Amino acid sequence: MDIASLLGIISGISLIVSAIFIGGDIHNFINIPSMMIVGGGTVATTFLTFQFKDVYAAFKAAYFVFSEETQEPNDAVSTMIRLCYISRKQGLLELGKIETKSGFLKKACGLIADGSPEHVIRAALSTEIESLKMRHYIVQDVFKKMGLYSPAFGMLGTLIGLVQMLSKLQEPSSIGPSMAVALLTTFYGSLLSTMFFLPVAGKLKARTIMEVINLEIMLEGSISILENNNPVTVYEKLSSFIPERSRKTMSEMNLKNLKNKL
Repeated sequence: MDIASLLGIISGISLIVSAIFIGGDIHNFINIPSMMIVGGGTVATTFLTFQFKDVYAAFKAAYFVFSEETQEPNDAVSTMIRLCYISRKQGLLELGKIETKSGFLKKACGLIADGSPEHVIRAALSTEIESLKMRHYIVQDVFKKMGLYSPAFGMLGTLIGLVQMLSKLQEPSSIGPSMAVALLTTFYGSLLSTMFFLPVAGKLKARTIMEVINLEIMLEGSISILENNNPVTVYEKLSSFIPERSRKTMSEMNLKNLKNKL
């Protein structure tokens, strides 16, 4: 699991719950009608805005945000240098036999092995990257919109509660509890937005940026292999994608395993 996400969830929930316990009874913060307004309204408008498959894909992606680690760009650089060694020692056709879980890398190796020219490889792989950006944008937008809808429904629930409170002004003892219930919907909406929806959207955006960097490394690495560049030259070119203080040297990378399985 992603440690940063885990720490964020635990610390955020702990601080909020602790503040509630210190200030009073947690039961004062539980109201079913308010939950129905915020939760139901947010879900309803989300399905009105997006297709069901997009919402499903968004929550599936959110699960991977918290359960899967991001591939390090250094690993992508290491992979491309290993492919460079394989192509120089065994020939470009050998890249067509590469076994990898990455469909993008498999496609790149297949294009190289088929003898495709540089402009064809660059165009095909660039299209893959742009398509990935668009797919991920929709997933991120689902959570961004939910982050906007939930506070709006929180305010709507508060207005409903205020109307109900004002209708009972002849009963002064009911004003305080009614006002507290009215404000709970705003609390729920703000909590969902700031504690879940917007952070997940931000995390997904960060993951997309990192994934695009890895794919760009593979793209440029594929062109370098096609041009039969020296592994050292390939390393110098691809390491430029990584901040200098985060780069691994060639000696630190695992380049010993030159088998056709990555």
